[in-house]
Amino acid sequence: MSKRYNDEFKNKLIDQILNTFAIERFLSEKVCPYDNAVAEAAFKVVKTEFAFNKKFNSFEELEYGFFDYVNLYNNHRIHGSLDYLTPVEYRNLMFEKKWS
Repeated sequence: MSKRYNDEFKNKLIDQILNTFAIERFLSEKVCPYDNAVAEAAFKVVKTEFAFNKKFNSFEELEYGFFDYVNLYNNHRIHGSLDYLTPVEYRNLMFEKKWS
């Protein structure tokens, strides 16, 4: 199977999965790789911290678990790159600095 055919098949499969869960695909311009880098970094964190070695028995279980993980990640887990604040704390601090 040629690489091009294989890529086209993967895209069709991905489109079917996204449509099943009513997820809209966002594709940036070919000359703008920045969106992809951010998305790939986020996917890596989700795969290694949330989904690695887990089996979900239903979509609802996955959905609730992911909601809890995002809440933990944004509101409770500190990040060294954000001066050891949570993303929400850092965003609020930057907002305050911007408007003070």
